[in-house]
Amino acid sequence: MSIIASNFKTNHTRKSTASFVKEVNDFLVSEEISNDVYIFPTSTSLDSFDTVSNFNIGAQNAYATQKGSFTGEIGTEQLEEFEIKTILIGHSERRHILGESQEEIAKKFSFYSNLGYKIIYCIGEPLEVKEQGIEQTLEYVYEQFVGIDTNYENLILAYEPVWAIGTGVTATNDDITSVHSAIKSKINKPLLYGGSVKVANVRDICALPGVDGALIGTASWILEDFKQIIKNTKDL
Repeated sequence: MSIIASNFKTNHTRKSTASFVKEVNDFLVSEEISNDVYIFPTSTSLDSFDTVSNFNIGAQNAYATQKGSFTGEIGTEQLEEFEIKTILIGHSERRHILGESQEEIAKKFSFYSNLGYKIIYCIGEPLEVKEQGIEQTLEYVYEQFVGIDTNYENLILAYEPVWAIGTGVTATNDDITSVHSAIKSKINKPLLYGGSVKVANVRDICALPGVDGALIGTASWILEDFKQIIKNTKDL
């Protein structure tokens, strides 16, 4: 069964998100889709959405707290208002643009795993590491598991090579297969691929050995494209 997840990043409004979620939900029902679908809207667009059981809404980020004095952050008090129990942790944009250290990420992971949240945990390497070869790539990626309980039952992994995110450059099938097979041999968890996944390539990518679905950015923000992506992978 393929898992299809959409990271809205800093896109869509409260109004457009509500419309988007309703349309996707209706589509899952009408097309009888049984695959798991996730959408991660902006925190300002979180709400109590009426969705089928295989359609989950998650948070892109939250602080490791129930509530408190953390300006600009949200915690479990805000998530629980909308019964949200799914979170994205370790995304490369939070690592590289917003400066989250592995120590901070591990703390967040520990906090949310202790509460039983479904966690999609992101890993991936920048271009200068990729160019050094597969051994260096794997060494870099495995360092992103320091402090992370990879046996956690509600864990989904997402391999996102940083050089392929939002660049239009997709990793080759060989790139994806070699990294996925190495990770899967060590950690027995669903493993998604992310990085310039789109309508045209999603089926081929999700059909690769060791690929259990996709975490999608840009191509998932357009409703018709996201529906087509779900449709293209529904029998995998």
